[in-house]
Amino acid sequence: MRTFQTPIGVSCRHIHLSEEHIEALFGEGYRLTKKKDLSQPGQYACEETVTLVGPKGDIPRVRILGPARSESQVELAFTDAFKLGLQTPVRDSGNLEESPGLEVQVGDKKITLDRGAIVALRHLHLSEEQAATYGLKDKDIVKVLVDGCRGGVFHNVLVRVKPNYTLDFHIDTDEANAFGAKTGDWATVIIED
Repeated sequence: MRTFQTPIGVSCRHIHLSEEHIEALFGEGYRLTKKKDLSQPGQYACEETVTLVGPKGDIPRVRILGPARSESQVELAFTDAFKLGLQTPVRDSGNLEESPGLEVQVGDKKITLDRGAIVALRHLHLSEEQAATYGLKDKDIVKVLVDGCRGGVFHNVLVRVKPNYTLDFHIDTDEANAFGAKTGDWATVIIED
């Protein structure tokens, strides 16, 4: 068994929009306004927000993350999905097959997504160099230990490796609350040989 330390990043509900959907909601040629950079290089939170509308309810002020994606995607925690009335699968980002759709509103403009609502699979970001250092590759599965009075072990953590990634363990708000974890805390990655 090998271990190493990673920072934790807690991901609140958010939406990634395609260029087509950005223009449908905000107008032709619209460019999203960067609010702040996120932990992964090139990713950022936008000033703009939307309202998500499902069969049983809505969630206002959901942050858009940039840059634009090839396909719009909504990442929720299970409690968010319950509030909206959606049966969302747990998936790696970008895997939207058989995921439910919902309505997205900004003021009097709205779009309907046929699919795209998921609960993101907990995952560990690594650059190629970091992955090589720790003997990991893309799509590996590891465990992550979180210390503290409500700590425990996260199983089935997906390893995601890309040249521009940087070390960060991403969990959603439900997972963070259950373990008493917050962004900036540190955890221990466990690699079982």
